[in-house]
Amino acid sequence: MKQLLLINDNNVNKISYFHVMLLMASMPFDRFYSHIILISLILHTLINLKKEKLKSIVNTRVLILQAAFFVSVIATLYTSYRSEGFGELGLRIPILLFPLVFLINNLDLKKYRSNLLLAFSLVCTATIIYLYADALIVIRHYHLSLKTLFSHAFTNHNFSMPIDMHATFFSLQLVIALSYFVTLLFKPLKSKTKKFYGACICVLLCGLIQLSSKSILVVLFFLVNFVLPYCLLQGKNRVRFMLAGLLLSALAFVVVLSVSSFKERYLTSLKDDLSAAKPGESTDPRLARWLIVSDLIKQKPLAGHGSGSEIPLLHDRFYDAKMYSSFLAGLNSHNQYLSFVVKSGIWGLLIYLLTLGYGIKAALKKKDLIFICFMMLIVIVSLSENVLDADKGVMFYSMFFSFLLFTSSESSSKPFASNKDTEYLSKMATNGLVVTSY
Repeated sequence: MKQLLLINDNNVNKISYFHVMLLMASMPFDRFYSHIILISLILHTLINLKKEKLKSIVNTRVLILQAAFFVSVIATLYTSYRSEGFGELGLRIPILLFPLVFLINNLDLKKYRSNLLLAFSLVCTATIIYLYADALIVIRHYHLSLKTLFSHAFTNHNFSMPIDMHATFFSLQLVIALSYFVTLLFKPLKSKTKKFYGACICVLLCGLIQLSSKSILVVLFFLVNFVLPYCLLQGKNRVRFMLAGLLLSALAFVVVLSVSSFKERYLTSLKDDLSAAKPGESTDPRLARWLIVSDLIKQKPLAGHGSGSEIPLLHDRFYDAKMYSSFLAGLNSHNQYLSFVVKSGIWGLLIYLLTLGYGIKAALKKKDLIFICFMMLIVIVSLSENVLDADKGVMFYSMFFSFLLFTSSESSSKPFASNKDTEYLSKMATNGLVVTSY
């Protein structure tokens, strides 16, 4: 662990290194910390800026990474909701800044990629341990049964409440940490070190179960059964692992659904979300909200209603449709793709899709497990959440998209064909680590 704190570099780069590390470490916590650290990093970068670095910001990659921000800028020009539109622009400023800061900073991010991801992953693991400890303290204080830990009182948003994080947005971070720890198991490390990382994987998987995000469940399924063998295994080992993974996934699905609270969260809740609205329901299904959104889209499908228009327009329509739960909560579309069409029309959605397509192509070209995992998270979670309309979503998207694109390399994810590594992963799966991912 010493390599995380003792790096061989000049003082300016050391300061940049710890800025980026602290920025990643602050992700699971209040946005105040990440914003302050980002501002400090920007100031440090500008103070030590070298003129030749400015040439690097004029390239296609930077424009693609910033595309979602410029969509908001253009859509603000014709919006009728100026105040909300400028608020949206302010929220998405990190999308503009991160590519620039990472490129003009003197720190070699590719050199320290492993260190930074390890620090981030360890913080995520420690955070899950803290949340479990907090839950157990509450259970003990109120003399509750240990089974209460798996009830509604300690799952989903209730589990992440002590750190004031949305369950799905926190899960995004945990999956990145999980995917990084998995790559470490394929490296020539000491047995004790691998066991430690295996234990961290167990903690993260348990945390993901407790957070119970349905969209993250889909990502985990594809990560374990397809992306992992595609990136890290070859030949027969790849096929064998995929078959074993599918079998274990089916078994895990049965085991997890044997707990009533998880069954209700994953199956009943999903069924309710995809059903039509019914009078007297305490919550409104996502499908019902999407139908309301589709009516707004039909009014201005090409240009949209402008930045900041989504929630004000939906607010009135939720009331008219007697969807009082959504009305009182001031909910958005809960679908990033629909949100883009509402605010910026089809052209805005196409730019977002092209941005995601570019990232997917780059990740697959390098066979970078973590980068592929990140793109899967954004693509799939965008179906159920407005990722770019929440501070933690914007920070996650802008920081990791830029970081992974700029540091991705073929050498970081070459497939390993070692029988020893394959046997270790097989033992790990047999012991139930993969099983608990669902």
